[in-house]
Amino acid sequence: MQSTVLTYAIGDIHGCSDLLDALLERIEAHAEGRERRLVFLGDYIDRGPDSAAVLRTISRMHWAEPDHVTCLMGNHERMLLDSLTTEDSALHWLANGGEATLDSFGAREVADLPSAILDWIEGLPTLHSDAAHWYVHAGLRPGVPASECDPHDRLWIRDSFLDGEHDFGRHVVHGHTPQRNGRPEQRRYRTNLDTAAVYGGALTAGVFTDAAGPAESILQVRPSP
Repeated sequence: MQSTVLTYAIGDIHGCSDLLDALLERIEAHAEGRERRLVFLGDYIDRGPDSAAVLRTISRMHWAEPDHVTCLMGNHERMLLDSLTTEDSALHWLANGGEATLDSFGAREVADLPSAILDWIEGLPTLHSDAAHWYVHAGLRPGVPASECDPHDRLWIRDSFLDGEHDFGRHVVHGHTPQRNGRPEQRRYRTNLDTAAVYGGALTAGVFTDAAGPAESILQVRPSP
């Protein structure tokens, strides 16, 4: 490792709390007491079996270590918040895995979810950076400086970001687009850490230092057979 500070970026969790717990154990073992930072890339909820447990775990980590734990918003968190405003948004969220989130809380509708959790989600940023990397849920708009990119793009963009090679001045670390082969997509200018955990793939963390470029190593946990 070229730096004593290790940044672990964690891909889309989608309610897979058992995989999250196992990956956090792997991370602590890998860090071996060295200074470490965690960046969660969003999509903590929906589709998987225990979104409530995932939110409890990462929000408590964030509150306990605000200088060492960053939690980004994903498009699924955005859909949850939008579902509070209109019936159409609520139906859209439920059709994309929201029912599993309600079930995990024992709730009948989104307004029944704990207000502290909803407030925490609403305060999540859509972009984080260090000297060598941009961290974002979905990606960035080519030709637009990362800091000026529309928050909607940061949460939802796919084709124009994924197609071709785009240099944003720092390596972009993202999730959002599941890699069904269970392996992260590592490109020259970006790394995709969504390895389809909720679809039976792996939950993945990329290990980054202050060196520019892709992850120096990859940590993964997979469901029990």
